[in-house]
Amino acid sequence: MRFYISTTGIKRLTIASAGAGSGKGSPAPASVRRFSGRTLFPIVLVLALLLPFLFVRIAFIVLDSAAACSSSPAGCIGWRFFSGSDASVLREELTRALLEAKDGNMDDNEGGGIESFNQLVQEMTLKQQDVKAFAFRTKAMLSKMEHKVQSARQRESIYWHLASHGVPKGVHCLCLKLAEEYAVNARARSRLPSPEYVSQLSDPSFHHLVLLTDNVLAASVVVSSTVQNSANPEKLIFHIITDKKTYTPMHAWFATNSIKSAVVEVKGLHQYDWSQELNFAVKDMLEIHRSIWRHYYNDLKQHDFEFDEEHKRYLEALSPSSLSLMNLLRIYIPELFPDLNKIVFLEDDVVVQHDISALWELDLSGNVVGAVVNSWCGENCCPGRKYKDYFNFSHPIISSNFVHDRCMWLYGVNVFDLEAWRRTTITETYHQWLKRSQQSGLNLWSPGVKPPALIAFEGHVHPIDPLWHVAELGHRFPEVPLEIVEAAAVIHFSGPAKPWLEIGSPEVRGLWKRYVNCSNKFIRRCKVIW
Repeated sequence: MRFYISTTGIKRLTIASAGAGSGKGSPAPASVRRFSGRTLFPIVLVLALLLPFLFVRIAFIVLDSAAACSSSPAGCIGWRFFSGSDASVLREELTRALLEAKDGNMDDNEGGGIESFNQLVQEMTLKQQDVKAFAFRTKAMLSKMEHKVQSARQRESIYWHLASHGVPKGVHCLCLKLAEEYAVNARARSRLPSPEYVSQLSDPSFHHLVLLTDNVLAASVVVSSTVQNSANPEKLIFHIITDKKTYTPMHAWFATNSIKSAVVEVKGLHQYDWSQELNFAVKDMLEIHRSIWRHYYNDLKQHDFEFDEEHKRYLEALSPSSLSLMNLLRIYIPELFPDLNKIVFLEDDVVVQHDISALWELDLSGNVVGAVVNSWCGENCCPGRKYKDYFNFSHPIISSNFVHDRCMWLYGVNVFDLEAWRRTTITETYHQWLKRSQQSGLNLWSPGVKPPALIAFEGHVHPIDPLWHVAELGHRFPEVPLEIVEAAAVIHFSGPAKPWLEIGSPEVRGLWKRYVNCSNKFIRRCKVIW
């Protein structure tokens, strides 16, 4: 059978069967009623618009009916009664054409230049092609559209992650204004802390909090939120370590925006006088991390990028934070604070919502670090991610030493017993595994500080209550319920969507913005808050 489509609708339906002819027994054609041209033109126009959609609808109805008949013959008695033999043949023809189009292979140029369904209908009616051709061309058009959607999702994912790597104009402006203020304003260069508070910097009776950051705005929110929600802010000592380029704006901010009750120390890495051996170890660590980063970056470039979870993790792992000196220096916290025995470490993308003084009273049972391991969502529900999200378990070194579905402990809010740390070989183990990764082709784990830290602190982690630290808010669609977010002592915007970026999730970004000092003249002038 051949079913043709023309501009006036169904032009002809020819049913050929074995032994059938067009001989003398054929019935005479029925008389044809004549129409005027004025009457015929609207009918032709309406048919030209409606028939393509009617055809597709009939095709689906036919397929549904065929499925019903195959599963329940009694269910299609009415269909057979009303359709007759011609409809039965038409149904079989449509079913066969659609199945052939589904299973058949097509050339890349099968779809031609067709961009829309209207173009497809116009071409089919002009060329008077049959149902099979229509089915194949429809498949080609849909495949082409699916490819475009996939490509758009790919580009959107890349652009979104590129946006997460940048420094907003307002934040950059803030640093420049503060650096200028440091140069022209003596108050911005005043000593931090004031001389009367210097003795408290190593006093174990105070609560010492540590931030390693090069983000002035983020550091201001961490300090402000902690102080505002503290039951005893006069016991808080903040130790802020930053790099050389950020030291002057960081110092200027906290010198001109003094925190009531609490003490703030700002120190640059250039102010440390480390031994040559320690400097060499730090440089060696940085070089290996850069090698791992380049390895994954080149591997990603050499393959056709597809939007899936694996490549999405690659994009996150290849973020600049994976090479940030401030992140990588966490493994040297005992060397950064030789006079302290116990600290609470906070990342710069957290907000403290409740009093956290009880963290200093936690008994770590002889362990080095207190961290969230279990999750608010129950057993076997990791608060962050699992080992398989960071380690390459196809490598025998990893598969023979670790469990792929084990939950990782979270950086972001941690209690460190530095005295216990100094009695271990954690830092040495960290470096040994970096060397092992280098010798194994740099593919034991994804870039970043977390994988080797998980190995180095193995057996030295004390789990703390999950509501001390709720993470994963730095993603496009956070999955943490709002009541859990509000109940958490500290919320962590871990992920690409930092709250100071426009791509940050609006549902939770307001929890961070409320602690920004909007009255500051540089905040207003640089339009940091949008």
